[in-house]
Amino acid sequence: MTDSIEFVKLSGSGNDFICIDSRDGRYEEILASPGRVGHFARSLCSRGMGVGADGVVFACQPDIEGVADIAARFFEADGSEAELCGNGTACFIHWVIRGGWVDGPEAKILTSAGVVRGANSDGPYVRVCIPDPEDLQFDLKLDVLGAPWECDFAVVGVPHLVTYVDDVSKLEVAHWGPALRHHERFQPRGVNVNFVHVIDEGELALRTWEFGVEGETLACGTGSAAAAILAARRFGWPAPELAGGHPILIQAHSGDVLRIYFNLHDDGTASDVCLETVVRFLCCGKVHPDLTAAALSPPAKAGLSCGQHR
Repeated sequence: MTDSIEFVKLSGSGNDFICIDSRDGRYEEILASPGRVGHFARSLCSRGMGVGADGVVFACQPDIEGVADIAARFFEADGSEAELCGNGTACFIHWVIRGGWVDGPEAKILTSAGVVRGANSDGPYVRVCIPDPEDLQFDLKLDVLGAPWECDFAVVGVPHLVTYVDDVSKLEVAHWGPALRHHERFQPRGVNVNFVHVIDEGELALRTWEFGVEGETLACGTGSAAAAILAARRFGWPAPELAGGHPILIQAHSGDVLRIYFNLHDDGTASDVCLETVVRFLCCGKVHPDLTAAALSPPAKAGLSCGQHR
């Protein structure tokens, strides 16, 4: 293990991620221990005590040759591993393409949720096409802190709850977000919570309370996709197909606008989901040996190797 760890930090519409290259297996020892990599991610993501970020993404070699160009493993700010992160994948893909790690303009990334395709789009936008959403549910009636909430639900790589409010800018997200995130209906794992304000047909304002971060983030890629799909189905909007369709626009809390495309089917499902998010390089550098030592302090335990995906 090296004394210092090289990283690149990027932002996807306000979600910031620390990206670390382990294609040669140099950080396999960290990744092999859930306890150790969890502490490592928490240490690096800590704002004020670490680098500061919403998550850490490792680049790894895929287990099976030809399935994808590169594998990605996503770790939340609390150290838990996520199957997929929309904005994190967009940042990762931009890093991979700009670094010349793939031939051609598109990258195929192996995640725990499946293979994700992505490419640079127009201007600062990066397009990510993600696995089809699952388990769409509508009109869920929940009692939260003594108040009734009507919600929709979908798994878009990770579970997302979507609820509709009159003015998202005035909502006490820090009050309602944790209560919905920990609602008994979604235990033991919990759920990401997306508060949606319908601005117009095909345009939403969104604020998200994310599990793993355990706080409000400035944007959420998979949350934006879930909100767009569920709102289109709820309000009868036309599907914004990638080929010639008008995307559903999501105004993130950061001020950036994400663009969501998908197809809707008569059986109530959605497919061909792609999101476009604004990606920015923020900085690159090395984790100081002092922070590296602190981040790697827990004893190693047996666990997943870099290439193993659940």
